Amino acid sequence: MRLLPISLLALLLGVQSPAMRQQDLAVAGVGSPFYRIPALTVTTRGTLLAAWDARPTLKDLPDPISVVIRRSTDGGATWGPQSVVRGADGPAGFGDPSFVVDRTTRRIFLFYAASVRQGFFGSATGNRHDDPDVQQADYSCSDDDGLTWTHRRITGAIKDPAWGGIFAASGQGIQLRYGRYAGRLVQQYVVRRGKEVFAASAYSDDHGDTWRMGALVGPGADENKTVELSDGRLMLNSRAKPYRKVAFSSDGGATWTGWRDEPQLIDPANNGAIVRLHPEAPSGSAGARVLLFSNTESRDRRENIVVKQSCDDGATWTSRLVVEPGAASYSTLATLPDGRVGILYERGTVSAIVFAAFDPASLGPCGA
Repeated sequence: MRLLPISLLALLLGVQSPAMRQQDLAVAGVGSPFYRIPALTVTTRGTLLAAWDARPTLKDLPDPISVVIRRSTDGGATWGPQSVVRGADGPAGFGDPSFVVDRTTRRIFLFYAASVRQGFFGSATGNRHDDPDVQQADYSCSDDDGLTWTHRRITGAIKDPAWGGIFAASGQGIQLRYGRYAGRLVQQYVVRRGKEVFAASAYSDDHGDTWRMGALVGPGADENKTVELSDGRLMLNSRAKPYRKVAFSSDGGATWTGWRDEPQLIDPANNGAIVRLHPEAPSGSAGARVLLFSNTESRDRRENIVVKQSCDDGATWTSRLVVEPGAASYSTLATLPDGRVGILYERGTVSAIVFAAFDPASLGPCGA
């Protein structure tokens, strides 16, 4: 009888890999009553940045929420102290962080929503930067590897005045690598128009000096992510129930087609993540076709965080690894400098923000 490696047995049995190391980076009640909404990225210098909300309650904006961060310079083995990127200031709060890294300028962008009197569902139409009833689109940027940050508001540039609420979809955006749009920065947003919810891509072709918003995708969208496929197209992957929804763009996120359910990816309407395992792989190569996806794999409960692998640009999802079998919520992914995969997620009923890393070999090889 051929014996299977322990990691492959774990995969087939639907249990955690014994090689997976997990660390609590923030625990409810320690420093803040609650922590939510993880974001994770790797800088051009190989530093891991993890961000999330520090919340006085479990309510969303408007509430005095702060965006906080921790840094690791050794691949996630150890982490520096928690620091504040954007702190709650009087009635204003800031939440739902998402990173985008410009590999040319090395600038790190951290997008989030800002609110004073209204959140997503209560936000007024209009896009004046000083209107306290309009939910605002802000970001902070760092040119020193995440040590210090400056702040900017881009509501007027990306929000149609006819829309209501708008917020950056938390986790991580992307910079395109292939074809005519190579270098474009793309951050996903959730938009409310009337009573319907859409997805949309904010993008910049000048390293973040100016931003534009692409066409709306939906309705029926929610928190969503994009990934660049091996042929340069983008795939959008959105929170939805009972299945994730997907769409495709051939113009760098400006417009989208093929909005549909993805029945291979069941979902309880929860935030997840999708990334390319080998971000440096050449266009059209087998490595460029390997995607990873994480979410709570359940039709109606926030539990059972899994990572799935696709070897064909998301056409099929052929293997899976259980990260957290119990209660859990949001998750986000990043490929680490040493080739491992990092996942940052909410454990339990958002009792902790947890970082874990695993060898992608645990998911099995493509083409085997």
